[in-house]
Amino acid sequence: MNDGAGAPEKGATMTKADIVERIYEKVGFSKKEASEIVESIFEIIKTRLEHGDKVKISGFGNFVVNQKRPRKGRNPQTGEEIIITGRKVLTFKASQVLKKTINPS
Repeated sequence: MNDGAGAPEKGATMTKADIVERIYEKVGFSKKEASEIVESIFEIIKTRLEHGDKVKISGFGNFVVNQKRPRKGRNPQTGEEIIITGRKVLTFKASQVLKKTINPS
């Protein structure tokens, strides 16, 4: 990730452990407390999404569960037409604030 002194390396992946570390550094909670907070936040978000609710984080974006309808498809090996069952998909739409942060004009 990075040494905590500046911006992350380009292409780096932030993990849950990195988030815990940042909370530990910035807020001063113990690592155990920071970990419990992060786990609680993710659990709350996950539970709300499981119930079909939209999760809106102001200044960040929206998480929404959408239902995809069944549709026709083809087996790529045989070319046989099949029905692809409907399913739920999770989508994220960034807020305008986040978009402007990522793409400053």
